[in-house]
Amino acid sequence: MTIVAVLLVAAVMVFAIVRPRGLPEIVAAAPAAAVVLVAGIVPPERAWHEITVLAPTVAFLAAILVLAHLADALGVFAWVASFLTRSGGPRRLLVAVFAVAAVTTAVLSLDATVVLLTPVVLRAARTLGVSPRPYAYATAHLANSASTLLPVSNLTNLIAFSATGLTFVHFTAVMALPWLVTLLIELAVFVVFFRRDLVSAPAPPAPPDTPRPAGPAPVLALAVLVLALFGFAFGGLVGVAPAVTAAVAAAVLGVVALKDGRTEPRRLARAADLPFCGFVFALAVVVAGVATGPVGSWLTDRLPTDASLVGMLATAAVAAIAANLINNLPATLLLLAALGPAAPTGLVLAMLIGVNLGPNLTYVGSLATMLWRRVASANGDRPELDTFTVLGLVTTPVAVVAATICVWLVL
Repeated sequence: MTIVAVLLVAAVMVFAIVRPRGLPEIVAAAPAAAVVLVAGIVPPERAWHEITVLAPTVAFLAAILVLAHLADALGVFAWVASFLTRSGGPRRLLVAVFAVAAVTTAVLSLDATVVLLTPVVLRAARTLGVSPRPYAYATAHLANSASTLLPVSNLTNLIAFSATGLTFVHFTAVMALPWLVTLLIELAVFVVFFRRDLVSAPAPPAPPDTPRPAGPAPVLALAVLVLALFGFAFGGLVGVAPAVTAAVAAAVLGVVALKDGRTEPRRLARAADLPFCGFVFALAVVVAGVATGPVGSWLTDRLPTDASLVGMLATAAVAAIAANLINNLPATLLLLAALGPAAPTGLVLAMLIGVNLGPNLTYVGSLATMLWRRVASANGDRPELDTFTVLGLVTTPVAVVAATICVWLVL
């Protein structure tokens, strides 16, 4: 039965990577979840437990996706594009892209960076007449590596947040130093790795339909996003879940956007990506079939149990490897089950370092990276496998080790 569960997880992830005919991931995940239930691999009560535990996380995911869509509809990313085109030369543009991508990932999650920011960055580079390569790969890397700062920055963080035993503010305080160190490591490597691209020699001319972005700052949308961030940070003190804060912020911006004709109900419904939300639920049920079997037991017996530096480094390394073998979302679910409910905070945070930074090593490490490939290609900058791999080999091991050491020092 364990072999069946492992094969089902593999089949679901292969389908999610390939997405034949553009079909949503749930097309494979839902039948796989049904198989593990019917075959008795996962008891119904365990499946229901997985769903109820994930429900607040998935609700937040849907709300934040809608919020990101509304921010785009109300001109936030057009304003960002205007800011980027005024940043100056290629190196200054790279620093600006790093800053914008890091903030976007932290506040609006990595999906906003991949889907909404990547096209903006590519247009800005072409407008300035510089090679778009460094900036395209920057959005891919920072969608993963900048997602460690807040509990709401990544779905993996949300899933593991309660297991850390930390408040929102405490989590952010602990992860701030590793987040900053990771960004500096990535930036230093990018400057050297793309040194030939970071020159003022013009790239191929921009298409005639690529205008120079301009316009005033969308004050209302930015103010709502800032208030939402404060709500995420302090809502827990009064019992307000992040999903509620995100939903309220989306409702406020939604009223304005609908009134001004910036969006429409069907686009809001599409932005929530309910099929992907269903995929997360189904995947959790399928992964539970692996976590409760010999694979889960084997991991439980071998993962460290103490939050020493060696234990945290080992946990981060295992998590990074697992993310690149089975994708970071199922890896998070599997490793959380293996660590157990009483796992030390340091080990849970080290696991998050591994599953968030590790995916920069391969195309299949995270769904965000796979989505970035499609977005970049659709916007005229097809990623190169050798470039992505070499860049990942240079940055990922160093970043994972440095970030884990920082977490250990802070704790």
